[in-house]
Amino acid sequence: LKLDSDDDKTLEIDVKGPATVTAGDIEADGDVEILNPDLYICTVAAGGHFHIRMTAHKGRGYVAADGNKVDDMPIGVLPIDSIYTPISRVNYQVESTRVGRRNDFDKLTLDVWTNGSISPREAISLAAKILTEHLDIFVNLTDEAKNAEIMVEKEETHKEKMLEMTIEELDLS
Repeated sequence: LKLDSDDDKTLEIDVKGPATVTAGDIEADGDVEILNPDLYICTVAAGGHFHIRMTAHKGRGYVAADGNKVDDMPIGVLPIDSIYTPISRVNYQVESTRVGRRNDFDKLTLDVWTNGSISPREAISLAAKILTEHLDIFVNLTDEAKNAEIMVEKEETHKEKMLEMTIEELDLS
């Protein structure tokens, strides 16, 4: 599910058999998008009736069924585990790479798969923002670290560039 609202949403399935029930049978308002409508839920036999009412809400990470229990929960309500992470799989690869004449650099390649509620690009951007905010507390421990310039390469002078050129590049005659 992709929930485009901060409010809890009530979802419902009401199917009479014989039928195969899928996520596409979930009735919801415009703030809820069913990301995998072909997801199999159950099979209803002839003469059977399947009716369920669910509550969807936004969250973070993983919450066990016990964490979804409420003190005044009516009889017949079954709390279930909640998995909120939109990331289903990540692969990474670190390779040596060359920049100019230097070959002591690393290149990071990330392959990110999501459930469709967020794009891989958005997921990486959000993860980088969260990591930056968590590490920012350490940067602010000293003024020296706060004001330090990082990843700034010195500008080579024209003379240094000429000294590094090969004979072919000098175009001597």
